[in-house]
This record gives sequence, C-alpha cells and structure tokens, in this order.
Amino acid sequence: MPGSEDLLAALDPEQRQVAEALHGPVRVLAGAGTGKTRAITHRIAYGVSTGVYQPTNVLAVTFTTRAAGEMRARLRALGAGPVQARTFHSAALRQLRYFWPQARGSALPELIESKIGMLAAATRGLRLKADQALLRDLAGEVEWAKVSNLRPDDYAGVAERREREVAGLDAASVAKVYASYEQVKREQGRMDMEDVLLLTAGLLADDERVAAAIRRQYHHFVVDEFQDVSPLQSTLLDLWLGDRDELCVVGDPAQTIYSFAGARADHLLDFPQRFPRTTSVELVRNYRSTPQVVTAANSVLAGSGTPGVRLQPQLPAGPEVTLTPSPDEVAEAAAAADRVAALRDSGVPLSGIAILFRINAQSEVFEEALGSRGIPYTIRGAARFFDRPEVRQAVTLLRGAARSGEGSGVLVDDVRAVLAGMGWTVEAPGARGQARDRWESLQALVDQAADLASRDGGDLTAFVADLDRRAEEQHAPVADGVTLATLHAAKGLEWEAVLVCGLVDGTLPITYAKTSAAIEEERRLLYVGVTRARRHLALSWALARHPGGRQSRKPSRFLDGLLPSEMLASAERSRSSSRGRGARTCRECGRPLTTAAEKKALRCSDCPASYDEALFEALRSWRKETADAESVPAFVVFNDATLQLVAEQRPETEEGLLRVSGIGRTKLEKYGEELLAVVAAHPEATGSEISDEIPIK
Repeated sequence: MPGSEDLLAALDPEQRQVAEALHGPVRVLAGAGTGKTRAITHRIAYGVSTGVYQPTNVLAVTFTTRAAGEMRARLRALGAGPVQARTFHSAALRQLRYFWPQARGSALPELIESKIGMLAAATRGLRLKADQALLRDLAGEVEWAKVSNLRPDDYAGVAERREREVAGLDAASVAKVYASYEQVKREQGRMDMEDVLLLTAGLLADDERVAAAIRRQYHHFVVDEFQDVSPLQSTLLDLWLGDRDELCVVGDPAQTIYSFAGARADHLLDFPQRFPRTTSVELVRNYRSTPQVVTAANSVLAGSGTPGVRLQPQLPAGPEVTLTPSPDEVAEAAAAADRVAALRDSGVPLSGIAILFRINAQSEVFEEALGSRGIPYTIRGAARFFDRPEVRQAVTLLRGAARSGEGSGVLVDDVRAVLAGMGWTVEAPGARGQARDRWESLQALVDQAADLASRDGGDLTAFVADLDRRAEEQHAPVADGVTLATLHAAKGLEWEAVLVCGLVDGTLPITYAKTSAAIEEERRLLYVGVTRARRHLALSWALARHPGGRQSRKPSRFLDGLLPSEMLASAERSRSSSRGRGARTCRECGRPLTTAAEKKALRCSDCPASYDEALFEALRSWRKETADAESVPAFVVFNDATLQLVAEQRPETEEGLLRVSGIGRTKLEKYGEELLAVVAAHPEATGSEISDEIPIK
C-alpha cells in the first residue's frame, strides 16, 4: 500500500492542497476531467495513513451506486478499505433499518420499488383518468415535492411560483393526487425512496439518542457531486453533522443539470457563507480532453450566467473540433454514421464512440443510419425506439388501419388520424416529462411518414412495411457497439470520440425552456456533452427536419463562440428574421400582432380580412361536423389555412378547388362536392354590405 508521501506525490498542486486539508470545512470546485475523485480518495487515504482519520469514522457520500462502487475500489487500492462509501439513500436506509425498531418499537415500513401502483390507486380514488405516461410524470413530481421538503398542503403555491407543470393537471389537482398517494401508502404500511431520507431525518431530529449514536460513528464527511444535492439531502447532512463542520464537499456548478428533480447548486456556491472558515480549492487542470475539446468547453460557458472554473488542458494537441450543418436530419444522421465508420477504421473501438442528443426520440434517425450500415450500437438510459411501449402500440394500430383499408389515402393525414387516437396532438405538451417524451416518440412516427411521402409517396401499407424494415435493421445483436444517449444520461461518462448532434435552437435550448435559468441549464447540458470527449469531438445540426424541407433552422445559440464568422453572421440574420416572425404579423398589412384575438385571426383588429369571414366560419362548421362524423381530428379533414384560401378564392368548380393549396385529388374526391355546396350557399357580399367594416384611414 502507498505511504503518506507517496499518496501526495501522485497529485498535482491543487489536488495535493485538497488532500492536505484534512479538517473541514472544505469546498472543492472541480471542473470536468480534473481528477476530483482522485483528489478526494487520496485525501481520505492520506488522512487514514497519517492517523488523523479512523477508517470507520469516515462516511463518503455520492449519488449513484456506480460512483460509490468506484470510490470504494479506489479507497481499497489506497489502503483505506474500511471507509464507507455510499449513496445518500444507501447510508440512510442502513441507519433506518438499525435504529427504527429500537426508537419506534415497530417494524420498518416496506420499501417500494415504484410509485406507479399507488399513484394509480390515488388517481382512481379522485376519479382522475391517468395513463402510464401521466402516472410516471406524477411520480416524478411527487419525488420533486418530497426532496424539496414540501408537504401536500404546500405544493400548489410553491409549484405555481416555480412554474412546475404536469401535463393535463393544474397544481391544485397534483396536490390532491400527492395527498391521496401519501394516504394510500400509509394505509398499506409502505415507504418510498424519498421516505427513506425523510424518516431518517425525522428520527435524527426527534430522538437525540439516535442522533448522538450516528455522530459518534461518523466524525468526517465527504460529499461528491455536491451541486446535485436537494434540500432534503442537505437537511439530512446537517443532522448527521450536528454542530460540527468536518465536511468536505466537491462539485461543479457548470454541471448542474438536474434542477427539475430538486438539485440546487447554491448549496455548493454558498458553502463559504454558511461555513466562514471554509478552505476553498479549485481544480482546473483537465486530464481527460485535448486542448481543442477544452477550448470548445470553455467557449460554451464563456459570457454566460453559469459560474464554473475555466479548464486548463494538460494533454497534447489533438484533432480540431468539427462543426457541421446538414440539409436535414436524415443527412445529419447519415453523416454521423459515416464518421463513426471512419473512426472505427482509424482504430477507435466502437465502444469508445458516443452519439449524444437532447431527447430520447432523436435516437431513431441515428438507429436507422447505424443499422443500415451494419454498425452495432447500444442505447443508454432508454429502450430502442421500436421497443418503446408507445411506439409498439402505434405500429400495431397503424398495421390494423392498413389492413382494414380505412383512411383518406393521404399518408401523413392517415398516420396523424391513427395516432390521434393515442392522444397525439399537433401541438406538443408544454412541459417536460413522460407525456412529452411519449408525444416526441409519436411525432417521430409522423415525421417518418412525412419523409416517406416526400420520397416515394405511398400509403399506410407501404409505411408499415418501412417501419418493419427499420425495426429489423435496428435490432441486430450488439457486441462492441456505439453508445447512443441523451445528454442527461451521458453525465459522469467519457468516450474517446463524441458526436453531439441535433444542435438547433428549439432543441437545445429546448422549446419549453423559457426562463433565463432554464436556458442556462440547457447551456450546461451542452457543456456536459462536450466535456465527455477525450480526443475527437464533432458538433452538428440539421437545417431542416425532413429531406426537401425548408432549411430555416438555426444552430444553437450556445455554439456562437465556436462558429466561423461567416456562419455566425448567417445564424444571427436568421434569428433576427425569426424573431420578427415569432412576434406574429398581420397576414394583411404585415404589422406585429399584439392581442390573443389578433393572433388567432392572424390579422390586426382594424384590418379587413382578404377572405370572406362568414364563409370561413361556415367552412369551419362544416369541417367540425364532418370530422365528428368520421371520428377524426378536424385537421385531418382540412386545416385552417386551406379553409381561409377557399374563403378567399371562392372556387366554383372542381378545377378551382384543385388550385387551392392543401387540396389534392384524394381530398377533392372525398370532400369536393360538399365544399362547393358550402361556397355556393354563401354568396359573395356586395360592396355596400361590407363598406362599414372598412376603417377610414
């Protein structure tokens, strides 16, 4: 085993400073790839080697079982094997199992693996309809409330102030579900993972004997990933400490990406204010990545509101970081797969390559591109696209619709109609969560239908055959495979080569990130992705979603510091233009619209419509009756834009209808006669009839 001086000799100056600070309070701001685990394990081992620490009196706490296992292995190798390294939940559960029967005189409630069953019972009791996606979202929201130390009575007010959203339910309804869930759980004599922390904290707060016993056991605490600590975990840590300050915390505020789950970086940032005698050390020497990758990472954070260390590269120079626009998402995925093949051919193992993206639904196009080339892959943190429950259900329903021969014959409309029966809507859910993830998966199927229609035409039968082909190619056996993962799932990992894809505004930052704090967290997500790369880093985006689509998408604003000047200028011009469009302008005069009524009508309140509004409303009424009769969403019949064009052009023949954008032969055969009848039933107004509607300028 290494001696005391050997332990210090293996460290750089800043790491050595951490190791020699054996008494708390100590705060370590550790940038990505700077050897924070090395520093804190050598600190513990040095304390044990010098006799300052008794191994059994030290508790090292981290957030994942994988990280705790790695820490234990390192401590054993450094001669500090008896030191306990656990997750918060593991440490608390161990204490709870020992002390609860003594202090409470009863058996510990049974620990459940999932909240879903009891949440289902809770929603049934409230007569709320909840599918699996909503139940999973509710489980996440209950978890957030509990780790934030919120009781059901407190939830609604705080959730509204924090702009928390659960698809389809207001804050008051969520609070009722939360209260009902807690009641069901108590009646069944069970506890969830958050209760493990809550009950342990309650036991320590209520029973001084238990608190004293734990404090006699543990004299020194080390907490890794301190930027991810929740209010509940912070409360438990305070109770473990008592009035002592023998605490060393380590973290990186630039990697705070779980605030939606209750993580709060201010515990790390405000640590010196809470403990005035704090020794603060910054680890800035990056040993993971080449200077090119480190420069890109520093650029992502430069000028932002995110505090963090500026990394200093220590490795030799490597390949330049590439920034690549593609005409569409299919082309972007193809380019990524080709790059993977080139890396493999150059000697990089497939297991050393990762393709990272913002949301799970983005994986499908990369699965398709890799599968078609025979390149094996694994998906981290999610099922393969065609294994996801909502996708399997959708494909089954599409196959049934194809066999029945039902539908309009317009592929995209037919796919939308089938998926609408599963709850798909034109507009995405406004908040993050399982409901949003489910929608994204269904939307990916709509996009695939649009892609097939633009390339080959086809109907539902052809589309289902195409889906079957994709599924077969994407389910080849995996040995040494490329990793596909979201940016969240990639945290804590690293690869020789990383391809971060889909970097467009609207995806990163994602559309529902509306506040400055939420947008900064999206920036930190990109930082996490960039810092996963050791040697090769490729950043890419698609200018259009579909092949042949309008190439109007903008590269993520977080790339501005990396883009060449001409590419940056183009992106800024495009953003300026889109901001004008985003304000929504009058379809008649071009001025910005201000009120909700104006935006709905797409024209100013004092501008006359260029189309017959009475006819338009009659067409909308006819469309609703038709859609209701066919049990399809209204847009499957015609969208508003097409009806406005009919009201504007007032076609009198089938040939005239065919000249209206949005009306093809199939729609003409199905609805043409009825459309012409509606137009004929509403004769054009005369000048005298409409003169008083035209404002005098």
